[in-house]
Parts: sequence; C-alpha cells; structure tokens
Amino acid sequence: MVDRVIKKKKWSAKRILTIGGIVALVLLAFGSYYFTSGKSRLNVDLDRITISTVTKGPFQETIPVNGVVLPIKSIYLDATEGGRVEERYVEDGTFMKKGEPILKLSNTNLELSLAGQETGVFTQLSQMQLARINAQQNTVSKLTQMADVESSFKEAERIYTLDKLLFEKGALGSQDFQSAKNNYNYYLEKTQLAREILKQDTVSTKQQAEQDKESYAHAQEGLQIMRKKVGDLVLRAPIEGQLTSLDAEVGQSKKEGDRLGQIDVLSGFKVRVDVDEHYISRIYMGLKGKFSFADSNYDLKIFKVYTQVTTGKFQVDMEFIGPVPKGIRRGQTLQILLALSDERQSILVARGGYYQQTGGNWIFKVSDDGKTAFRTDIQLGNQNQDYYEVLAGLKPGDKVVTSSYENYGTMQELILK
Repeated sequence: MVDRVIKKKKWSAKRILTIGGIVALVLLAFGSYYFTSGKSRLNVDLDRITISTVTKGPFQETIPVNGVVLPIKSIYLDATEGGRVEERYVEDGTFMKKGEPILKLSNTNLELSLAGQETGVFTQLSQMQLARINAQQNTVSKLTQMADVESSFKEAERIYTLDKLLFEKGALGSQDFQSAKNNYNYYLEKTQLAREILKQDTVSTKQQAEQDKESYAHAQEGLQIMRKKVGDLVLRAPIEGQLTSLDAEVGQSKKEGDRLGQIDVLSGFKVRVDVDEHYISRIYMGLKGKFSFADSNYDLKIFKVYTQVTTGKFQVDMEFIGPVPKGIRRGQTLQILLALSDERQSILVARGGYYQQTGGNWIFKVSDDGKTAFRTDIQLGNQNQDYYEVLAGLKPGDKVVTSSYENYGTMQELILK
C-alpha cells in the first residue's frame, strides 16, 4: 500500500476564524474611536438643503419697517365752547375752503351772557354820554361865572384907579378911597379863585373823560371776546383741505375741548413709521429709506423723530425725496427698508434659517471636495434684508449651509449625498 501525501489547507477554518476575530476587533476599535471622538455625523440629501457662497461686496445695514401714508399736515378741530349740535352743514370727506362753516352748536347760557353784556355796554355808553353832557354844562356854568367875576373885577379896578388919583389930589375922602380899594381887592381874589376852580374843573373833566374812555374800551373788549365765543359755536374750516373724521351728529352734546374732526392738507404726504425701541439710539433726522410702489422704487428721509416709546415702539415721520408715487392714498401702508449706515465693502453671508439655531455663532462650512460640511465658529455683525456682515470665521468663496438646522441636533459634521 502506497502512502499519499496530504496537502495542508492554506485557509483553515481556524485561521479564518482567527483573521475574522482580528478584523472584528479592529472594526470595533475604529467604531469606538469614531463614535467617541466627538465627530457625530449625519447623512443629508443635497436636494433638501441650501448652500450659499460667501461673497465680498457693497453692504448697507437696513431694517424693514412699516409706514402709514398721512397728509403732510393735519389741523385738529376741537370744540372751543361746549354745546348741542344744532346743524351740520357738510359731510365727512368734503373739500373745504378756509372759513367755510362745518357745523353749528347752540349754547343758551352763552347767548344770554352775550345779550346781557351787550346791554351793559350800551348802558355804560349812555351813562358816559350823559356824564359828558353834565360835565360840559358844568364847565359852561363855571365859564359864565368866570366871565361875571372878571367883569366885576374890571369895574372895581377902574373905580379903584380913578379914586386913587382923586385921593392923591385931595379931591376924594379917605373913606371913599378905602371902600374902592377893598372892593378892588375882593374882586381880584375872587377872580384868581374862579380861575383856579376853572383850571381844576378842566383837569377833572379831562381825567374823568379818559377814565370813561378806558372803561368803555375794556367793556368793548369783553364784549368782542363774548361775541367771538358765541361766534365759535359755528365751527369753520381754519385752512383749505379735506374734512375727515367728523364726529358730530345733530342733537349730540359736546363739551369744551372735545375733538370734532380734522382738516387734512392735501398739498403733499408724509409717512408715519413705527420703529422698534431697540434702534432708538441709532435713529436721527436725515436717515433715508426706500420702498417699492407700482414696480418703481422711491426714496424717503426722516424729518422728525418722536422719542416717546409705546408698546415697545417709537415713531418717526419721513418725507418723500423726489417724486411722490402717483395714486398713493392716505392710510396706505408701505413696507420700507430703513438704512442705518452708509454703504461699505464687507464680507457677506446670506440670511437663512440657520441663524435661529446658531444665533450667528457658528455655521456648517462645506469642505473643498463638497462631500461634507463641518461646524465652524464664526462672528456676524450688522445685517440687512439679504445678508449678514461677516466679522470672522469665513472668507469670500467659502460655501456654507444656510437652510434651517432644526433637525441637526448636536451634529458636528454633515455627510452630503
């Protein structure tokens, strides 16, 4: 019997099991390293994400705000006097000329006061006229008395002069001369007294006349004021414009100071804009904004800032720069981009849903081969409606994922397929 040589098997079961065990250990070690190294990965379909390229170009910080178109000027109509609405002459929306009546209020107490004041002024005028007549008669009487006294004085002076001459020649006794002299002195004093009385009467009459005139002027001023108050019961248009917001019905009672309506000047428009209080320190007169209307772009400029904050917002008024859009109407809402800075060159990354999860602190940057995207720390600055300004972490030409990261959790890397 011939012995056969048995060939040794190259791949024995034992060897295969040994090699398999070693491979399993290697895979286990690799898997352990992979899952414990912090590089958590997620497969992502390219069709489900947005990839944007970081660019460098002109940048201007803007914020979107809403504005309401208003007349360039509005005059409010308030009741200067209270009363009951007696008549409405026009309806809301009417185009008014200056001075045209709008409505009439009635106020019986005010009208009675006017009648009483008119009567008082007329009575005062009658008393002044009567006092002037009495003063004139008194002056005439004093003038008559003065004339009589002066006439008597002249006669006494004539006799005194003649008797003095005769007395000096010895043709007249001393008794008769003394009598003439006494009579002369009496009428001299009486004449001086009459002149002083007439002078005082003239001054007194003049003072009384001036007092009466001043008193009557004050009474007339009071009467004019009262007449104006009654006249104000008829509400008139203070300027030319369109009557709006007329709030008064016949028979309705209105108190002094109640708002009755307003007149809008239609020579132009302004835009009243609400701005978040976060920007109050950065808003000032002269800042510009723009908006689109009927497929055309228009510019605005801030000309007034209202710093009072209400419900987290404050207001500014903007005026049109250049042409005003045709067809624009009062009360229309405009969507405006308000510029907070001048234009400058910056590194830019597109806005997107990623900001809600990252707060602008990091982003998924696509690798050079485009197969993966890895988490990269960044720093963002100002923003506008399209871009964020990149301060650090990215350079022009970098590609980043700008869609939402809501489903990525704490993933460190995306596998793009």
